[in-house]
Amino acid sequence: MSERYKNLTILHSNDLHGDFLSGQEDEALRGGISMLSGYVSQVKENTPNAIYCIAGDMLQGSLIDSEFKGISTIEIMNLLGPDIVSLGNHEIDYGLAHLLFLERCAKFPIVNANLFIKNPYTRLFDSHKILEIDGMKVLFIGIVTQEVMHSIRQDNLLGGLVDVEDAAREVGRICNAYKTVDIDFTILLTHIGFEEDKRLAALLDPVWGVDLIIGGHSHTELEQPEKINNILIVQAGVGTKQIGHFDIVIDTDRNAVHSYDWQLVPIDSKHCPRDLQMEHTLERFQRQVDEKYDRILCKFLRPLTHPDRYRETELGNLMSDALKDCLGIDLMLCASGSIRKTQAGPVFTQGDLLELMPFDERLFLIKVTGEQLRRMLTYMVRDEILDGAHGEFYQFSRDLNVTYDRTQQRIVRFDYAGQPLPDDQVLRVVLQGYHYKNFETFFGLPLDSLADGKGVVVATSQMDVLEEHFNRAHQPCAAVEGRLVIL
Repeated sequence: MSERYKNLTILHSNDLHGDFLSGQEDEALRGGISMLSGYVSQVKENTPNAIYCIAGDMLQGSLIDSEFKGISTIEIMNLLGPDIVSLGNHEIDYGLAHLLFLERCAKFPIVNANLFIKNPYTRLFDSHKILEIDGMKVLFIGIVTQEVMHSIRQDNLLGGLVDVEDAAREVGRICNAYKTVDIDFTILLTHIGFEEDKRLAALLDPVWGVDLIIGGHSHTELEQPEKINNILIVQAGVGTKQIGHFDIVIDTDRNAVHSYDWQLVPIDSKHCPRDLQMEHTLERFQRQVDEKYDRILCKFLRPLTHPDRYRETELGNLMSDALKDCLGIDLMLCASGSIRKTQAGPVFTQGDLLELMPFDERLFLIKVTGEQLRRMLTYMVRDEILDGAHGEFYQFSRDLNVTYDRTQQRIVRFDYAGQPLPDDQVLRVVLQGYHYKNFETFFGLPLDSLADGKGVVVATSQMDVLEEHFNRAHQPCAAVEGRLVIL
């Protein structure tokens, strides 16, 4: 191959979420950080010009992560050895100051272009990084979801560029600023969701030279890359069960893709070697977690599941009913995304609960009329959410039954306790703190329009409520009952 054409291999992950342990699947072990590390090391050892990047959300999702507030994850990521990482929304879960501490512990660069201190204007992270590979200059730019801004919106010192239009302008500004450098290839490491990635690609000026978007946040698995505005867009699902693998030929005269091959490679014991040093480190953390959280709370009648955050689930019903019963309210709206495991039980330990519901939040009581609740839930099931956009969705406790007709774009059944819910009936509803603070964004109407115009704290710890409930529960169970039906 002439000097004009050069090879670049890009391995990529996103939304690892503390998915460190392997599981049995089809007579082989699947996933886990040991085999993922083994695969990355194997490819780098045998393939020239290979790099590995992570598009956000290394943190949250496991006890190993939450018990050590991400410090354990950074140590594990240092062993995994990514060449570059972008921020995800969960990187800020332990607070902004702690995130800046974690960055100091990281032995890999972290890029983000759209978080900043307002006055004086100062970026919190490097907006970009140029990696030199076989004489090529590869520019990486990091873009994160607006959900980060929901998390830090109470801090008036901080700002961010959260719309894709703003993000596109910022990408253009960075690309224009480095025209003096011969950039051979430009990659956006985003964490805004697949649909937003497509919108962003369509907004980018071809003159800026963006070649590839490696994304995260929506946990999307693809059979092949999407191509919009001559920009390739990929994602690698969620966790460590697979990894994206690009083999690209770059035309260094045109600074563009000449040809490529991409696949989503399964991480399993049939194809991937183990990283024994990684396993030793993982076992050290696992021992400490097991000793502390192995206490059994209860035993379910059978395993319960949460396979999809955008529909009613068994675990969603179990958790929302548990909170309703303990708090003595009319309705619990439990965020689907706060349930972080797809299955739990039958034995249910304190550790299982912490992994299942890792966000220990305050709980807020609000008073909502039937008419307002109808509007809130209609906003929740709007077309863009049901069509795959990453957004907020809620599991709700017993007694509320809702049927939504997508053709008519309206709720056609709206019953409470077996009777149609009148528009003027007031219900006592509880929300988790993050969702209360972002009420208008997530439900489409102002908080001050509610029956009492504000909320009150009914519990300072969601975890205290749930732990006490399951400690007293005798063989709890739940089923999908048709609380929410979408026609």
